[in-house]
Amino acid sequence: MEAKAINRYIGTSPRKMRLVIDLIRGKRVGEALHILHFSPKHASKVAEKVLRSAVSNLQNKDEGGRVDPEDMTVKEAFVDVGMTMKRISPAPMGRAYRIRKRSNHVTIVVAAEAKKVKAKPTPAPASAAKTTRKKKTTKAAKAAKNS
Repeated sequence: MEAKAINRYIGTSPRKMRLVIDLIRGKRVGEALHILHFSPKHASKVAEKVLRSAVSNLQNKDEGGRVDPEDMTVKEAFVDVGMTMKRISPAPMGRAYRIRKRSNHVTIVVAAEAKKVKAKPTPAPASAAKTTRKKKTTKAAKAAKNS
């Protein structure tokens, strides 16, 4: 079972957000939350919020009971480019420089691991019993046997 959370139009550049998202991809949720919580980057706070939302979505989706966050993994995490706001900054001699304020969309998918149940070994059917093979005898063994 899996659930996802999306946060759109985040006011940081996609490049800065990808640095943070790459740290948690494929990790267990508990470990990912610790990484994001103690990361010094500003984008990690937003990524932590999205991850907590995805965990909450999975817990609400599960009908059979509450899924422990330690049994979840970050299945997918990616950053898409959002809209870019164009602004003008005054420059020397009457010119103007363009400022691009970038945004991004973060998507995180978490999945609950299936409980692993050990399967009992099935007995082999009687028709598949071991067949005995004759040993190959060498010429020296035949000569010793005949004498």
